[in-house]
Amino acid sequence: MPVNRLGLVVHQARPLAVAAAAAVRAWCADRDIPCTEIDVWRSDAPRRSGQEEAAAAGHPDLIVTFGGDGTFLRGARIAAKNGAAVLGVNVGRVGFLTETTSDEIVRALDAVHESRATIEERMMLTLRASRPLEMPVGMDALLRYGRGPALPPPKARPGTPPEVGWGVALDVIAVNDVVFEKLARDRQASLAVYITGQLLAAYSADAVIVATPTGSTAYSFAAGGPVVSPFMDAVIFTPVAAHMAFDRTVVASADEAIAVRVLPNSGQVAVSIDGQLRGVLDPGDWVAAYKAPERLRLLRLGPDDFYRRLRQRFRLADAPASADQAPPFVRPSAPVPADLAHLRLPPPPGK
Repeated sequence: MPVNRLGLVVHQARPLAVAAAAAVRAWCADRDIPCTEIDVWRSDAPRRSGQEEAAAAGHPDLIVTFGGDGTFLRGARIAAKNGAAVLGVNVGRVGFLTETTSDEIVRALDAVHESRATIEERMMLTLRASRPLEMPVGMDALLRYGRGPALPPPKARPGTPPEVGWGVALDVIAVNDVVFEKLARDRQASLAVYITGQLLAAYSADAVIVATPTGSTAYSFAAGGPVVSPFMDAVIFTPVAAHMAFDRTVVASADEAIAVRVLPNSGQVAVSIDGQLRGVLDPGDWVAAYKAPERLRLLRLGPDDFYRRLRQRFRLADAPASADQAPPFVRPSAPVPADLAHLRLPPPPGK
């Protein structure tokens, strides 16, 4: 994909990220490609929605992030609302979602600009709610514990007036997850969880998570949920510290909505989207998470390597008695048999 306009999201507290971003600006200047830094945190101005950030930057077709997965998610929320592709440069600790490193960024941009990269699409979530999400007075000040300003509560989605019974469509997407968690340490969250309108169970828990396959390796995984291939579409529900016998994950179909209603005996419930607190629910409120019409366009510079990343980033170890001493499995050089042609296969030898 030839790059016509580029947006940068930079973790300013990391000198390596700042230096790498300067190299990208120079690359753009050499090719007369407009380059704008976006989602810049300022103490004198609130943060903007993804649509507003994209418009202020002239609607870039490529967004490059410099940081870890948190910085990547900052860029992804803007890219997804603008239909742009996103490329993550890892200068963080984990970088599960990022694709390249700071010393490889110029070569990576050359590959993208010369159409030698591929775009991998990922499912995301969006929300409807019984009312617009709101933040209690003073909550934003509590969130500024040495970090940047909080994102505002999501607005109603443009062009979708509220319909009786269907709630308010929110102009927001989640790449990883939507989390409903107790706001006060001494009050459990009492939540009724519905899948396609059918009550699954009423939970007394610290939190419940609704995740995408991409987010299955984030908070959901830490709470005991499964690893789900990011190449499939599904909605994953995982309770956190549930005070009941059934505390297992449920993997629902991508066309099934998962709704969470706050029960009358519950304390207030915080709603976080991709790790960012975006509103607080009171008893009687509900929020439904479901597959978003938009898809994240993630740039990849080589073959699919999700399972290699999984092994490396989570430091998976082999059982001592079962370590595989055989040569690595590679794709045969013979033509692909007809019964395998529909599968996602390893790359041919030498690629």
